[in-house]
Amino acid sequence: MPIIPRGSLSVMRHVLFLVVILIMGLPPWHGALHAAAESRELMLAVYSVPKEVYEQRIIPVFKQQWKQRTGQDLQVRTSYGASGAQARAIIGGFEADVAALSVEGDVDQIAKGGLITHDWRAMAGQGNVTASVVAFGVRKGNPKGIKTWDDLTKPGIEILYPNPKTSGGAMWDVIAIYGAGLKRADSKESAETHAVSLLKRIQKNVKVMDKSGRESVTTFERGVGDVIVTYENELLPRVKAGRPIEVIVPDETILIENPAAIVDRYVEKHKVRDVAEAFLAFLHGDEAQRAFADYEFRATSGSTRQTGKTFPRPAHLFTIAELGGWEKISSHLFGPQGLWTRTVEELARGN
Repeated sequence: MPIIPRGSLSVMRHVLFLVVILIMGLPPWHGALHAAAESRELMLAVYSVPKEVYEQRIIPVFKQQWKQRTGQDLQVRTSYGASGAQARAIIGGFEADVAALSVEGDVDQIAKGGLITHDWRAMAGQGNVTASVVAFGVRKGNPKGIKTWDDLTKPGIEILYPNPKTSGGAMWDVIAIYGAGLKRADSKESAETHAVSLLKRIQKNVKVMDKSGRESVTTFERGVGDVIVTYENELLPRVKAGRPIEVIVPDETILIENPAAIVDRYVEKHKVRDVAEAFLAFLHGDEAQRAFADYEFRATSGSTRQTGKTFPRPAHLFTIAELGGWEKISSHLFGPQGLWTRTVEELARGN
């Protein structure tokens, strides 16, 4: 048997080790770099209105920053739809890691289902990442002369807004009508009566109630209706793009604030809390806020950020807090015996 020098034996052992590693298909530094090189995934459930800003600005920039910071590739999967429908889907088992919805009530429903266990309102802006106001979209030239809420009650005016049973945007629309009625009343004693009357007279002229705010705007752009009640930020980009629409912001309108929250149960299951927390912090940060402003969202009431854009303040702007808070007003309007619920039922019976 030939004698192999000790040095050669050492070399052969190293060669054999490398051959085994290569046969297994793993680089010798696999274990050390696996954590840094792995691909991560984040699932978002977002209400339909801000789809463009998320897809074109928010998500691409966040993925790039995450890659630079961690070395990890990040896949962000998204679902867009009516806010209430998204909340029900999450409660029903749709495993979204982050919910960015239209109304705080929808986030609260997820929390009541035991899926959100932290205080989501503890973030900046009480958990809200975008804001807007309820406005009117009318045809170019405003041929029906629509300027005020009372103008929506005139005979022959056809109104569009989505269904509050599925759309958070529609809930904001109805709350704006109700709050405007309170503001426009002659006295505190007559305020509730005036608000109920305004709500019923406007609802009588509603022609179509789509499932979401985005679907409602699409219907309006197809030529249906004289006026759409919707988010200001849904209308302004269309005006900028040259669509034959004009925007009317009534003197009495509500400040819309849209929340985003981590869904604790699912981030724990998917082991992505670090990614979800970073994404939520990014939404509250200056870069994302400037992107939102570019898509005509207003800064939230709790924000001191400079987005580089200012919006005119309506003369009698009010907030959900002034009406008693989300839980109170949503029950008062949309509960089984709520004002809007009863109004729709009465109109269906011809009353």
